[in-house]
Amino acid sequence: MNLIGLGLIGFSAILLLALSLIKRKSPPKWRVIPALMRLSRAVDLSVEDGTRLFVSLGRASLLTSRGAAPLAGLGLLRHIAERTSLSDRPPVAVGGEASLALLAQDTLQAGYQSMGAGDLYQPVSGRLSGMTPFSAAAGAMPIIRDENVSASILVGDFGVEAALLADVAERQNAFLLGASTDIASQAALFASAQEPLIGEELFAASAYLDSGTSHSASLTVQDVLRWLIILALLAGVVLKIAGLI
Repeated sequence: MNLIGLGLIGFSAILLLALSLIKRKSPPKWRVIPALMRLSRAVDLSVEDGTRLFVSLGRASLLTSRGAAPLAGLGLLRHIAERTSLSDRPPVAVGGEASLALLAQDTLQAGYQSMGAGDLYQPVSGRLSGMTPFSAAAGAMPIIRDENVSASILVGDFGVEAALLADVAERQNAFLLGASTDIASQAALFASAQEPLIGEELFAASAYLDSGTSHSASLTVQDVLRWLIILALLAGVVLKIAGLI
C-alpha cells in the first residue's frame, strides 16, 4: 500500500507539473459552485462598504495528516488578502494552532506585498484565537461580533465548535461560508452556514477565486485521480464477482 501511495503522489506531481506548463488557448470551464460565486461577491462588497472579512483556518497543524484543509484555507486567504489590500478594514485571520497563526500572518503579508501595498499590512490581522478547539472558537466569536465583520469564512479543520462560530455570524447577519474535512463539522456547517462547501469543493475554492494555471492544473489532477479511483473500485467489483480475487 505504501508503494501504491507513493506512486499516486509521484504521478500526481508529474501530472500537475505537466498541466501547469501547458498554455491553454481558452480559460477553463468549471461547473458553477454558488457558494464560491457568492463569496467572491461578498469580498468585493466588503471593500466597497468598508467592512471586515473574518477567516478562520481551524485547529490543525500543517504537519499532521489533517493539514490539507488549513493549507487550502491559506491559499484562499492569500487571494482574499490581495483583493482587499486597499480596504479600509483589513481582513482578520485566526488559527487554533500556533504555527497556523504565524502562517496566517505570513500569508496576509505576502498578499499585501504582491499588490504593492506592503506598508498597509497590519501584523495583528493574523491572530492565535486559542490553543484548544473550544477556546479557539471562544476567542474568535468576539471578532465576528465586535469588529464590523460582514462575511465570515470558515475553511480548515474544525469540530463541532464550528457551530458556535456559525451561530454568532448568523446573529450578526453576516455572510457565512463554511468548509471542513471533519464529518461532525460538515454536519454542523451544512445545517447552519448560508453557503457550505461539500467534499472536494473545499480544495477548489482558490482556483475559483484566482483561475491561474497552477490552480486550474490542480483541479484537473483532482478529476483525474477521482476517475482513477472510480475505475479501480469498479475493476475490484468485477474481479470479485468473477471470483478472481
